[in-house]
Amino acid sequence: MAERLYAACAAQARRPVFYTDMGVPDRIDARFELYTLHVLLMILRLRDEGQAGADTAQDLFDTYVSALDNTLRELGVGDVAVGKKMRRLGEAMYGRMMAYETAILAGDHDALATALSRNILESDSATPEMRAMADYAMRARGAVGEQSFDAVMSAPAWAEPSVAAA
Repeated sequence: MAERLYAACAAQARRPVFYTDMGVPDRIDARFELYTLHVLLMILRLRDEGQAGADTAQDLFDTYVSALDNTLRELGVGDVAVGKKMRRLGEAMYGRMMAYETAILAGDHDALATALSRNILESDSATPEMRAMADYAMRARGAVGEQSFDAVMSAPAWAEPSVAAA
């Protein structure tokens, strides 16, 4: 179940529109940011379902962490270094999730755009592209939130990413 949800998050994060139209650099660190954003959006949706959703959200988070570990190994990081790199990635992921979650739950587009700009573009101020990304994230949260739990579990329907929507 969690693997299917992670695959849906990853597929959405890989959509070319993010990289071609919304200004996300096609780099591993920027892809990490989009994966983290989409996994968080799904975790927030799952938590709306009480304990069953919270358990599934934890399974999704664990699956994401495992995927990060596997990716490091595929990139040739040795066993000794994987633990150190995973610790740094875990800290980065937790920090991003907290910043994004706080902004999303508060409906604070500006704070989300600023956090996305800082993490994706290494910019101290929100760019127009990251304002569009923040708008997308808010719409995506709403789109998965409007779906039944069963629909989300089988095939979540995300909002359409668009620069024009900002």
